[in-house]
Amino acid sequence: MKNKLLVVGTMAYDAIETPFDKVDRILGGAATYIALASSKFDIDCGLVSVIGDDFEDSDLKILQDLDVDTTGVELVEGGKSFFWSGRYHDNMNSRTTLDTQLNVLENFTPNVPNHYRNAEVMMIGNLHPGVQLTALNQMSGKSKFVILDTMNFWMDHFLETLNEVIAKVDLITINDEEARQLSGEHSLVKAAEKIHAMGPKYVIIKKGEHGAMLFGEGRIFIAPAFPIEQVVDPTGAGDSFAGGISGILSNADKIDFETLKMGIIYGSVLASFTVEQFGVKALLDVTSDSINDRIEQFRTLTSFEWNEKQKNI
Repeated sequence: MKNKLLVVGTMAYDAIETPFDKVDRILGGAATYIALASSKFDIDCGLVSVIGDDFEDSDLKILQDLDVDTTGVELVEGGKSFFWSGRYHDNMNSRTTLDTQLNVLENFTPNVPNHYRNAEVMMIGNLHPGVQLTALNQMSGKSKFVILDTMNFWMDHFLETLNEVIAKVDLITINDEEARQLSGEHSLVKAAEKIHAMGPKYVIIKKGEHGAMLFGEGRIFIAPAFPIEQVVDPTGAGDSFAGGISGILSNADKIDFETLKMGIIYGSVLASFTVEQFGVKALLDVTSDSINDRIEQFRTLTSFEWNEKQKNI
């Protein structure tokens, strides 16, 4: 029997502008990217999300054809799906949100299917902390491992509820700006220590094109982002990264610091494919051989020799 991964998050449509091109109304959402990335692993993945009746059957079928269980996806008749539109700046690292339409997400109450309430791993995407807590409290006992994503907006407006969620999870993934805001520390090492004291055993701080840092068990691991010649669309990078981590952890017999290190590598590699095309297309096209090749390249990029003579310098 395969290990189970439960993903709670958004399914959406995006309209994206970059300095080089633009697309209208393409499949997106955190849960979509996470599920597609984690589908590369031999696991049983289930989604909890909400969509309107404007959500294309063909887009739902993309997930179902990859054996992603969508029984936890609520369809609101007469409702419209979550929609986001943004424009990336010349450096492709920053963006301006042009339009956010919560639509059916505004009144979303997650309902975790019974057969996923004992999932080995739970990945809670970026949502209102109250929604995150509702989903988390439906799990039977405690999942083997709970991963949380959040953002500065929730820190600004719902910090008390967010802190309640953070106290219940095993791993939190946030970017460097969010880590500094949540902890009140400028040093990322000190920030991770403070966040660790809030409850999570592990903390991953994402630094965009500069990679990610893992803190836990009194150790630190730093991984660069995989170098890409041309970034086409960064929108799903963070969620693909989370999907890679979730997939590795769900497929593992034991979750520890070493497992998480490999999760970061797989997450970075899957994110590197995602940004090379608009939307989810690259995640659908990429093969296991291509992933393995890039993992091997990653290992070559980050390894070095240290001989006896150099040790004496």
